[in-house]
Amino acid sequence: MKITINEELRSFVDPLAPIEYAALERSLLAEGCRDALVLWNDTLIDGHNRYEICQRHGIEFKTVQNTTFASLEDVMLWMIDNHLARRSVSDYQRGVLALRKKNIVSTRMMQRAVEPQAEAGDDAPKAPEPPPWNTREDIAKAARVSSNTISQIERIQKAATPELVEAVRTGTISINAAANVAQLPEAVQIAAVAGGRKELQQAARQVREQKMASRPRKEPKEDSADDAGEPAGTEEQLRAQVAVLRARVDELSAENRALREQLGSQG
Repeated sequence: MKITINEELRSFVDPLAPIEYAALERSLLAEGCRDALVLWNDTLIDGHNRYEICQRHGIEFKTVQNTTFASLEDVMLWMIDNHLARRSVSDYQRGVLALRKKNIVSTRMMQRAVEPQAEAGDDAPKAPEPPPWNTREDIAKAARVSSNTISQIERIQKAATPELVEAVRTGTISINAAANVAQLPEAVQIAAVAGGRKELQQAARQVREQKMASRPRKEPKEDSADDAGEPAGTEEQLRAQVAVLRARVDELSAENRALREQLGSQG
């Protein structure tokens, strides 16, 4: 039987952790493949990890056809809904899947809106379907995360390097911290990921300190002074300036490390 792997569909499946993959492999070797793989024509749409393990060990498996799909987009939406319903899927992956579903559904609605009206028996134009997921709150509800988390995931998708995306996907760094690190130059992101969890946390803290230091502060009143006779707010301003300088030093250090690594690889 010919089975086709569509890489775009496979990307919807969050890779198993090594311990999870090993457990699935032991189960298949001991008990066989009890659940049928789901196909759409000859394309595999459910059971990618089981299929890979069965192929490697020569384990027999059954297949079942799902004939309810009219297009590849229908398959994508079905797969996304399946994974959104699973408890084992991480918050980050659920957010990514919900955003993908939003893009697919929104594109489909736009295409339908510009399609010509059917001529057969339709004298009056059909009422337009309500637009799906109008707000970030709708997407967050589908992903079972907060709307702020969805905003952070969008920021990661827009600006994060592949190395940083992998770090947040595997749980090396939190979504919140990764969204901050994603605002740094690519070389700094790569160097932070290479430095491990501690380096990533430091980079995220650096961005937070820069944000706090750059926020506009209220001007102290002219007649306001502390007991020592110093104008109010002076100490706070000095601390902010120190935070900016420290953050800049950290950024330059990370850039230097990245450059040294690049020179070392070229040598």
